[in-house]
Amino acid sequence: MRTLILTCNTGGGHNSCSKAIQEIFHANGAQCDITDAIQFVSGKLSRFMSWGHTTMYRYVPELFRWGYGLAEKHSGRMQEDAAVYKLLSAGAEQLRGYICSGGYDTVICTHVFSAILLAQMLREHPAELKTAFVATDYTCSPGAAVRYLDRYFIPHGTLLAEFEAQGIPTDKIAVSGIPVAPSFYSRQEREAAKQAVGVSAEHSHLLMMCGSMCCGPLEELTELLGQRMDGTMELTIVCGTNEKLRRSLEKLTAGKPSIHICGFVSNMDALMDSAELCLTKPGGLSTTEAAAKRLPMVLIDAVAGCEEHNLNFFVGCGGAVTADDTAALAELCIDLLRDPKQLAAMSEKLAGVTERPAAEVIFETLRDLPEG
Repeated sequence: MRTLILTCNTGGGHNSCSKAIQEIFHANGAQCDITDAIQFVSGKLSRFMSWGHTTMYRYVPELFRWGYGLAEKHSGRMQEDAAVYKLLSAGAEQLRGYICSGGYDTVICTHVFSAILLAQMLREHPAELKTAFVATDYTCSPGAAVRYLDRYFIPHGTLLAEFEAQGIPTDKIAVSGIPVAPSFYSRQEREAAKQAVGVSAEHSHLLMMCGSMCCGPLEELTELLGQRMDGTMELTIVCGTNEKLRRSLEKLTAGKPSIHICGFVSNMDALMDSAELCLTKPGGLSTTEAAAKRLPMVLIDAVAGCEEHNLNFFVGCGGAVTADDTAALAELCIDLLRDPKQLAAMSEKLAGVTERPAAEVIFETLRDLPEG
Protein backbone atom coordinates (compact mmCIF):
# COMPACT_ATOMS: atom_id res chain seq x y z
CA MET A 1 0.00 0.00 0.00
CA ARG A 2 1.03 3.57 -0.68
CA THR A 3 -1.09 5.62 1.71
CA LEU A 4 -1.90 9.31 2.07
CA ILE A 5 -3.40 10.61 5.31
CA LEU A 6 -5.38 13.84 4.98
CA THR A 7 -5.45 15.73 8.26
CA CYS A 8 -6.45 19.29 9.21
CA ASN A 9 -4.53 21.76 11.36
CA THR A 10 -7.39 22.49 13.75
CA GLY A 11 -5.90 21.40 17.06
CA GLY A 12 -3.29 18.76 17.74
CA GLY A 13 -5.59 15.75 17.99
CA HIS A 14 -6.12 15.11 14.28
CA ASN A 15 -2.39 15.36 13.59
CA SER A 16 -1.59 13.08 16.55
CA CYS A 17 -4.09 10.55 15.23
CA SER A 18 -2.50 10.74 11.78
CA LYS A 19 0.99 10.19 13.21
CA ALA A 20 -0.21 7.18 15.21
CA ILE A 21 -1.59 5.60 12.04
CA GLN A 22 1.56 6.45 10.11
CA GLU A 23 3.76 4.82 12.76
CA ILE A 24 1.93 1.50 12.46
CA PHE A 25 1.90 1.62 8.65
CA HIS A 26 5.65 2.25 8.62
CA ALA A 27 6.21 -0.57 11.12
CA ASN A 28 4.48 -2.86 8.64
CA GLY A 29 6.68 -1.71 5.77
CA ALA A 30 4.01 0.41 4.08
CA GLN A 31 4.60 3.86 2.61
CA CYS A 32 2.48 6.41 4.45
CA ASP A 33 2.53 10.22 4.15
CA ILE A 34 0.57 12.95 5.96
CA THR A 35 -0.57 16.28 4.56
CA ASP A 36 -2.99 19.07 5.44
CA ALA A 37 -6.13 18.72 3.33
CA ILE A 38 -7.16 22.38 3.45
CA GLN A 39 -4.02 23.47 1.59
CA PHE A 40 -5.61 22.07 -1.57
CA VAL A 41 -8.35 24.66 -1.19
CA SER A 42 -6.08 27.53 -0.14
CA GLY A 43 -2.95 27.94 1.92
CA LYS A 44 -4.37 31.14 3.38
CA LEU A 45 -7.60 29.35 4.32
CA SER A 46 -5.60 26.61 6.05
CA ARG A 47 -3.63 29.12 8.12
CA PHE A 48 -6.78 31.09 8.93
CA MET A 49 -8.65 27.97 10.06
CA SER A 50 -5.73 26.92 12.25
CA TRP A 51 -5.53 30.38 13.84
CA GLY A 52 -9.29 30.65 14.22
CA HIS A 53 -9.62 27.24 15.87
CA THR A 54 -6.83 27.98 18.34
CA THR A 55 -8.28 31.41 19.15
CA MET A 56 -11.77 30.04 19.74
CA TYR A 57 -10.56 27.19 21.94
CA ARG A 58 -8.38 29.42 24.12
CA TYR A 59 -10.43 32.59 24.36
CA VAL A 60 -14.04 32.11 23.20
CA PRO A 61 -14.96 28.42 23.66
CA GLU A 62 -18.61 29.47 23.83
CA LEU A 63 -18.40 30.30 20.12
CA PHE A 64 -17.16 26.79 19.30
CA ARG A 65 -19.90 25.32 21.50
CA TRP A 66 -22.52 27.38 19.65
CA GLY A 67 -21.15 26.57 16.19
CA TYR A 68 -20.95 22.83 16.83
CA GLY A 69 -24.45 22.78 18.28
CA LEU A 70 -25.75 24.62 15.22
CA ALA A 71 -24.09 22.08 12.93
CA GLU A 72 -25.66 19.21 14.87
CA LYS A 73 -29.13 20.75 14.67
CA HIS A 74 -28.80 21.61 10.97
CA SER A 75 -26.74 18.73 9.58
CA GLY A 76 -27.78 19.64 6.04
CA ARG A 77 -25.28 22.50 6.17
CA MET A 78 -22.48 19.91 5.97
CA GLN A 79 -23.98 17.90 3.10
CA GLU A 80 -23.56 18.05 -0.66
CA ASP A 81 -24.52 21.35 -2.32
CA ALA A 82 -24.36 23.24 1.00
CA ALA A 83 -22.14 26.34 1.16
CA VAL A 84 -19.66 24.81 3.62
CA TYR A 85 -19.41 21.67 1.48
CA LYS A 86 -18.78 23.73 -1.65
CA LEU A 87 -16.06 25.76 0.07
CA LEU A 88 -14.23 22.73 1.42
CA SER A 89 -14.58 20.76 -1.80
CA ALA A 90 -13.11 23.54 -3.95
CA GLY A 91 -9.71 21.85 -3.86
CA ALA A 92 -10.90 18.56 -5.36
CA GLU A 93 -8.96 18.97 -8.60
CA GLN A 94 -5.73 19.89 -6.78
CA LEU A 95 -6.14 16.91 -4.46
CA ARG A 96 -6.65 14.58 -7.41
CA GLY A 97 -3.40 15.80 -8.97
CA TYR A 98 -1.52 15.31 -5.69
CA ILE A 99 -2.82 11.75 -5.28
CA CYS A 100 -1.98 10.85 -8.88
CA SER A 101 1.51 12.37 -8.76
CA GLY A 102 2.25 10.58 -5.49
CA GLY A 103 1.02 7.24 -6.78
CA TYR A 104 -1.21 6.72 -3.74
CA ASP A 105 -3.66 3.83 -3.72
CA THR A 106 -5.11 4.42 -0.24
CA VAL A 107 -6.37 7.66 1.32
CA ILE A 108 -7.34 8.05 4.99
CA CYS A 109 -9.13 11.11 6.40
CA THR A 110 -8.76 12.01 10.08
CA HIS A 111 -10.99 15.10 9.96
CA VAL A 112 -14.50 15.72 8.67
CA PHE A 113 -13.25 18.53 6.43
CA SER A 114 -10.73 16.29 4.68
CA ALA A 115 -13.40 13.60 4.24
CA ILE A 116 -15.69 16.12 2.55
CA LEU A 117 -12.88 17.17 0.22
CA LEU A 118 -12.02 13.56 -0.66
CA ALA A 119 -15.68 12.67 -1.20
CA GLN A 120 -16.09 15.58 -3.60
CA MET A 121 -13.00 14.49 -5.51
CA LEU A 122 -14.42 10.97 -5.85
CA ARG A 123 -17.77 12.42 -6.89
CA GLU A 124 -16.14 14.38 -9.70
CA HIS A 125 -13.43 11.85 -10.56
CA PRO A 126 -14.23 8.25 -9.56
CA ALA A 127 -10.96 6.48 -8.86
CA GLU A 128 -9.75 3.02 -7.87
CA LEU A 129 -8.66 4.00 -4.37
CA LYS A 130 -9.13 2.50 -0.95
CA THR A 131 -10.64 5.30 1.12
CA ALA A 132 -11.50 5.70 4.79
CA PHE A 133 -12.61 8.13 7.47
CA VAL A 134 -11.34 7.83 11.05
CA ALA A 135 -13.53 9.38 13.76
CA THR A 136 -11.51 11.10 16.48
CA ASP A 137 -14.35 11.77 18.93
CA TYR A 138 -16.87 9.48 20.61
CA THR A 139 -19.74 10.59 18.41
CA CYS A 140 -20.74 10.84 14.76
CA SER A 141 -19.81 14.47 14.15
CA PRO A 142 -21.73 16.61 11.64
CA GLY A 143 -20.45 15.87 8.15
CA ALA A 144 -18.83 12.55 9.09
CA ALA A 145 -21.39 10.57 7.11
CA VAL A 146 -20.08 11.70 3.73
CA ARG A 147 -20.76 9.35 0.85
CA TYR A 148 -18.31 7.59 -1.47
CA LEU A 149 -15.79 6.33 1.13
CA ASP A 150 -15.08 2.63 1.62
CA ARG A 151 -14.65 2.38 5.39
CA TYR A 152 -15.62 4.40 8.46
CA PHE A 153 -13.53 3.58 11.53
CA ILE A 154 -15.39 4.39 14.74
CA PRO A 155 -14.21 4.62 18.37
CA HIS A 156 -16.40 2.03 20.09
CA GLY A 157 -19.06 -0.58 19.40
CA THR A 158 -21.64 1.25 21.50
CA LEU A 159 -21.62 4.04 18.89
CA LEU A 160 -22.54 1.76 15.98
CA ALA A 161 -26.23 2.70 15.96
CA GLU A 162 -25.38 6.42 16.02
CA PHE A 163 -23.25 6.13 12.88
CA GLU A 164 -25.83 3.89 11.16
CA ALA A 165 -28.54 6.46 11.97
CA GLN A 166 -26.59 9.04 9.96
CA GLY A 167 -26.84 6.84 6.87
CA ILE A 168 -23.52 5.00 6.91
CA PRO A 169 -24.05 1.40 5.71
CA THR A 170 -23.30 -1.14 8.42
CA ASP A 171 -20.96 -3.11 6.19
CA LYS A 172 -18.76 -0.03 5.77
CA ILE A 173 -18.31 0.55 9.51
CA ALA A 174 -15.36 -0.94 11.39
CA VAL A 175 -14.94 -0.62 15.15
CA SER A 176 -11.27 0.26 15.62
CA GLY A 177 -11.00 2.70 18.52
CA ILE A 178 -9.25 6.06 18.14
CA PRO A 179 -5.60 5.77 17.04
CA VAL A 180 -3.01 6.91 19.58
CA ALA A 181 0.74 6.31 19.60
CA PRO A 182 1.81 2.70 20.33
CA SER A 183 3.66 3.88 23.44
CA PHE A 184 0.31 4.40 25.18
CA TYR A 185 -0.54 0.71 24.91
CA SER A 186 2.34 -0.36 27.16
CA ARG A 187 2.68 0.54 30.82
CA GLN A 188 5.71 0.74 33.08
CA GLU A 189 5.59 0.33 36.84
CA ARG A 190 4.28 3.49 38.47
CA GLU A 191 7.19 3.77 40.90
CA ALA A 192 9.73 3.66 38.07
CA ALA A 193 7.68 6.14 36.03
CA LYS A 194 7.54 8.55 38.95
CA GLN A 195 11.29 8.39 39.31
CA ALA A 196 11.67 9.06 35.57
CA VAL A 197 9.54 12.23 35.68
CA GLY A 198 10.87 13.56 39.00
CA VAL A 199 7.98 12.71 41.32
CA SER A 200 8.43 11.08 44.72
CA ALA A 201 7.46 7.40 44.72
CA GLU A 202 5.72 7.91 48.08
CA HIS A 203 3.44 10.65 46.77
CA SER A 204 0.15 10.53 44.89
CA HIS A 205 0.52 12.21 41.51
CA LEU A 206 -2.13 14.28 39.72
CA LEU A 207 -1.53 15.09 36.04
CA MET A 208 -3.38 18.14 34.68
CA MET A 209 -3.60 19.14 31.01
CA CYS A 210 -6.04 20.65 28.55
CA GLY A 211 -5.02 19.58 25.06
CA SER A 212 -2.20 20.85 22.87
CA MET A 213 -3.55 24.43 23.04
CA CYS A 214 -4.22 24.18 26.78
CA CYS A 215 -7.50 26.03 27.13
CA GLY A 216 -9.78 26.06 30.14
CA PRO A 217 -9.60 27.35 33.75
CA LEU A 218 -6.15 25.98 34.53
CA GLU A 219 -4.95 28.98 36.53
CA GLU A 220 -7.95 28.84 38.82
CA LEU A 221 -7.68 25.07 39.16
CA THR A 222 -3.97 25.33 39.96
CA GLU A 223 -4.65 27.82 42.73
CA LEU A 224 -7.47 25.71 44.18
CA LEU A 225 -5.47 22.49 44.03
CA GLY A 226 -2.45 24.17 45.58
CA GLN A 227 -4.62 25.17 48.54
CA ARG A 228 -6.08 21.67 48.99
CA MET A 229 -3.07 19.40 48.36
CA ASP A 230 -1.36 17.91 51.38
CA GLY A 231 2.25 16.81 51.77
CA THR A 232 1.56 13.41 50.20
CA MET A 233 0.51 14.83 46.80
CA GLU A 234 2.22 16.28 43.75
CA LEU A 235 0.78 18.01 40.69
CA THR A 236 2.21 18.20 37.17
CA ILE A 237 0.64 20.65 34.73
CA VAL A 238 1.30 20.31 30.97
CA CYS A 239 0.69 23.60 29.14
CA GLY A 240 1.29 22.33 25.59
CA THR A 241 1.92 25.14 23.13
CA ASN A 242 0.41 27.79 25.42
CA GLU A 243 3.57 29.61 26.47
CA LYS A 244 1.64 32.51 28.00
CA LEU A 245 -0.12 30.11 30.36
CA ARG A 246 3.14 28.35 31.22
CA ARG A 247 4.80 31.61 32.25
CA SER A 248 1.76 32.64 34.27
CA LEU A 249 1.62 29.31 36.12
CA GLU A 250 5.34 29.40 36.85
CA LYS A 251 4.83 32.73 38.63
CA LEU A 252 1.72 31.49 40.41
CA THR A 253 3.43 28.36 41.75
CA ALA A 254 6.85 29.83 42.56
CA GLY A 255 8.11 28.35 45.81
CA LYS A 256 5.83 25.30 45.61
CA PRO A 257 8.09 22.30 44.86
CA SER A 258 5.15 19.90 44.80
CA ILE A 259 3.74 21.59 41.64
CA HIS A 260 5.61 21.03 38.37
CA ILE A 261 4.94 23.24 35.32
CA CYS A 262 5.76 21.89 31.84
CA GLY A 263 5.37 23.32 28.36
CA PHE A 264 5.10 21.01 25.38
CA VAL A 265 6.26 17.52 26.38
CA SER A 266 7.40 14.44 24.50
CA ASN A 267 7.02 12.03 27.43
CA MET A 268 3.26 12.13 27.97
CA ASP A 269 3.16 8.33 28.10
CA ALA A 270 5.60 8.34 31.05
CA LEU A 271 3.71 11.14 32.78
CA MET A 272 0.51 9.10 32.52
CA ASP A 273 2.27 6.00 33.85
CA SER A 274 3.44 8.02 36.85
CA ALA A 275 0.01 9.46 37.71
CA GLU A 276 -2.84 8.07 39.77
CA LEU A 277 -5.31 10.52 38.23
CA CYS A 278 -5.62 12.83 35.21
CA LEU A 279 -7.49 16.15 35.21
CA THR A 280 -8.15 17.12 31.59
CA LYS A 281 -10.62 18.44 29.09
CA PRO A 282 -12.25 15.55 27.20
CA GLY A 283 -10.48 15.70 23.86
CA GLY A 284 -10.85 12.53 21.84
CA LEU A 285 -7.12 11.81 21.72
CA SER A 286 -6.34 12.79 25.32
CA THR A 287 -9.09 10.64 26.77
CA THR A 288 -8.15 7.70 24.57
CA GLU A 289 -4.50 7.96 25.62
CA ALA A 290 -5.56 7.94 29.26
CA ALA A 291 -7.92 5.03 28.64
CA ALA A 292 -5.14 3.02 26.99
CA LYS A 293 -3.05 3.65 30.11
CA ARG A 294 -6.05 2.72 32.34
CA LEU A 295 -5.66 6.17 33.95
CA PRO A 296 -8.81 7.45 35.70
CA MET A 297 -9.94 10.93 34.70
CA VAL A 298 -11.64 14.00 36.11
CA LEU A 299 -13.02 15.82 33.07
CA ILE A 300 -13.30 19.58 32.57
CA ASP A 301 -16.16 20.71 30.32
CA ALA A 302 -14.05 23.53 28.89
CA VAL A 303 -15.19 23.62 25.27
CA ALA A 304 -18.20 21.28 24.89
CA GLY A 305 -19.24 20.60 21.28
CA CYS A 306 -17.86 17.21 20.25
CA GLU A 307 -15.96 17.04 23.53
CA GLU A 308 -19.23 16.93 25.46
CA HIS A 309 -19.91 13.59 23.77
CA ASN A 310 -16.47 12.36 24.85
CA LEU A 311 -17.19 13.47 28.42
CA ASN A 312 -20.53 11.65 28.44
CA PHE A 313 -18.94 8.51 27.01
CA PHE A 314 -16.23 8.20 29.65
CA VAL A 315 -18.42 9.25 32.57
CA GLY A 316 -20.98 6.75 31.31
CA CYS A 317 -18.49 3.90 31.17
CA GLY A 318 -17.31 4.67 34.73
CA GLY A 319 -13.74 5.60 33.90
CA ALA A 320 -14.19 9.32 34.56
CA VAL A 321 -16.09 11.79 36.71
CA THR A 322 -16.88 15.47 36.31
CA ALA A 323 -18.31 18.47 38.14
CA ASP A 324 -19.96 21.76 37.21
CA ASP A 325 -17.42 24.24 38.62
CA THR A 326 -13.72 24.53 39.31
CA ALA A 327 -14.01 24.27 43.09
CA ALA A 328 -15.93 21.02 42.80
CA LEU A 329 -13.44 19.69 40.22
CA ALA A 330 -10.53 20.41 42.56
CA GLU A 331 -12.36 18.76 45.47
CA LEU A 332 -13.08 15.69 43.32
CA CYS A 333 -9.39 15.32 42.51
CA ILE A 334 -8.30 15.53 46.14
CA ASP A 335 -10.99 13.08 47.26
CA LEU A 336 -10.03 10.57 44.57
CA LEU A 337 -6.31 10.79 45.35
CA ARG A 338 -7.24 9.76 48.89
CA ASP A 339 -9.36 6.84 47.65
CA PRO A 340 -7.17 4.17 45.99
CA LYS A 341 -10.07 1.68 45.83
CA GLN A 342 -12.21 4.06 43.81
CA LEU A 343 -9.30 4.83 41.48
CA ALA A 344 -8.71 1.10 40.97
CA ALA A 345 -12.40 0.59 40.15
CA MET A 346 -12.33 3.43 37.61
CA SER A 347 -9.15 2.05 36.05
CA GLU A 348 -10.82 -1.33 35.61
CA LYS A 349 -13.76 0.31 33.82
CA LEU A 350 -11.36 1.69 31.21
CA ALA A 351 -10.03 -1.75 30.33
CA GLY A 352 -12.74 -2.40 27.75
CA VAL A 353 -12.37 0.90 25.85
CA THR A 354 -9.08 0.22 24.03
CA GLU A 355 -8.43 -3.48 23.69
CA ARG A 356 -5.76 -3.21 20.96
CA PRO A 357 -4.04 -0.41 19.01
CA ALA A 358 -6.63 1.17 16.72
CA ALA A 359 -4.06 1.88 14.01
CA GLU A 360 -3.37 -1.85 13.73
CA VAL A 361 -7.06 -2.48 13.05
CA ILE A 362 -7.06 0.26 10.41
CA PHE A 363 -3.94 -1.09 8.71
CA GLU A 364 -5.20 -4.69 8.60
CA THR A 365 -8.68 -3.70 7.42
CA LEU A 366 -7.42 -1.55 4.56
CA ARG A 367 -4.67 -3.99 3.63
CA ASP A 368 -7.26 -6.75 3.20
CA LEU A 369 -9.82 -4.54 1.46
CA PRO A 370 -10.22 -5.49 -2.24
CA GLU A 371 -9.02 -2.79 -4.63
CA GLY A 372 -11.57 -0.83 -6.61
